[in-house]
Amino acid sequence: MQVLPNQPDNALPFSDEEKGNQLFPVFIKLNKLRTLLIGAGNIGLEKLTAIVNNSRQAKITIVAEIVSPEVYALIADYPQIKVKQKSFDVSDLENIDIVFAATNNNILNEEIRVVTHEKGLLINVADKPDLCDFYLGSIVQKGDLKIAISTNGKSPTIAKRLKQILNEGIPAELDETLQNMSALRQTLNGDFSSKVKKLNKVTQNLINPRKSFAERNIKWLIWTAAILLIGSIGLTLWNTEPEFQTFLLNIDPLFYWFLGAGFVFALIDGAIGMSYGVTTASFSLAMGLPPASASMAIHISEVMSNGIAGWMHYRMGNVNWKLFKILIIPAVIGAVLGAYILSSLEHYSAYVKPVVAVYTLFLGGVILMKAFNIKRKKADQKIKKIGFLGFVGGFIDAAFGGGWGSIVLSSLIAGGRHPLFSLGTVKISRFFIATLSSLTFFTMLGGKHWEPVLGLIIGSAIASPIAARVSNKISAKTIMVAVGIIVMIVSLRSVILFILKLI
Repeated sequence: MQVLPNQPDNALPFSDEEKGNQLFPVFIKLNKLRTLLIGAGNIGLEKLTAIVNNSRQAKITIVAEIVSPEVYALIADYPQIKVKQKSFDVSDLENIDIVFAATNNNILNEEIRVVTHEKGLLINVADKPDLCDFYLGSIVQKGDLKIAISTNGKSPTIAKRLKQILNEGIPAELDETLQNMSALRQTLNGDFSSKVKKLNKVTQNLINPRKSFAERNIKWLIWTAAILLIGSIGLTLWNTEPEFQTFLLNIDPLFYWFLGAGFVFALIDGAIGMSYGVTTASFSLAMGLPPASASMAIHISEVMSNGIAGWMHYRMGNVNWKLFKILIIPAVIGAVLGAYILSSLEHYSAYVKPVVAVYTLFLGGVILMKAFNIKRKKADQKIKKIGFLGFVGGFIDAAFGGGWGSIVLSSLIAGGRHPLFSLGTVKISRFFIATLSSLTFFTMLGGKHWEPVLGLIIGSAIASPIAARVSNKISAKTIMVAVGIIVMIVSLRSVILFILKLI
């Protein structure tokens, strides 16, 4: 809230020396002041909502001849707000500190302003900037952090746009940092010099933070797991699949198709944070792979690609380790269970395939909706059941070949978590999910369809470090629209072909 000094009613326009934004930003303790709101229609409701959203304990007296049902519904939760259903008179200004005029009668608003100034009180007149002593600016709030935005009345649209940008750009976790700094402040004692030394010692960890053993060695953990998994698979194929040795000498063209697909889909996934599973699943089904084999190929290829992408995000500081710890165990359990169930149904792939196609058709629609921000949750509705979200995302991702990013990443972002930290955490989590679900698939299915597997592994591995670096530099909307449309077309084709076979 910005307050202007009182000016006489006959004040001249600003001189050349006064041009520019003359507002002095202050934050008023409305819970300590006595507020009068005159008017209780749509305009009064707007002002009242703005006040209580910023100061839930504000002591407000409402004076109005007609009080709308919406105002009564709002004040039901605020027992300190009083209503006087009557016409305004000067006596209503007694024992009042600040006034809001929100009637739809411009003449009455001006009269209220005159008598308010005679009482030496500040007033805000709705939709009349020239009559206001102070304005209500756009507010960005993250817990105890509050930022007020003013354009000096020049462009409310710009103020709202800046509010949106700051709301999306400032992580909700910043309030936790603020509380920690407040707690630290309470522990500081001594003279100013000793306080500065203690503060420097504590904040040194912000520059060179102490890392756990897992954080310090995550690089080697990722590479060791990836190499052991892929090496064991390669050795098994060499000893049990004669075709694998022939493949090394005479590469099947199917390999090149999946090599290119793996590169393109991993690049898209790195840029928008989702769709690798759903795009690869749609492509694999269109190329004739059974659902379980397609999901196995996808998840084995994701071991390398997500390991690289997760490591890149870790190096760039994009991983929220607290979120990772809550997410990872339920997600792994769900992924292993999904892989086991799908592998058990491999003999019924002709019937499972259309089910997976319907699912990818649905995900294609979800991607399109996300591209246009359809049905997006409010940022203050922060998701609570992260473990359950991880389990559902891991299960569906393994059982249907994709959906981890579409389900988990989008839910975290829509629930108010920072997009970049959510992306990095989801990527590094998926490395472990892909590793364990791959082992489950390989144990139950063996070395089937190794051409797509190797093609996806190599293609996605090449694209992953590139995708991680361009994730913040590319506009995702066009890519998401294109991906959504393509996935829906390919999935719809599979469903139609199945129906035609039944006919």
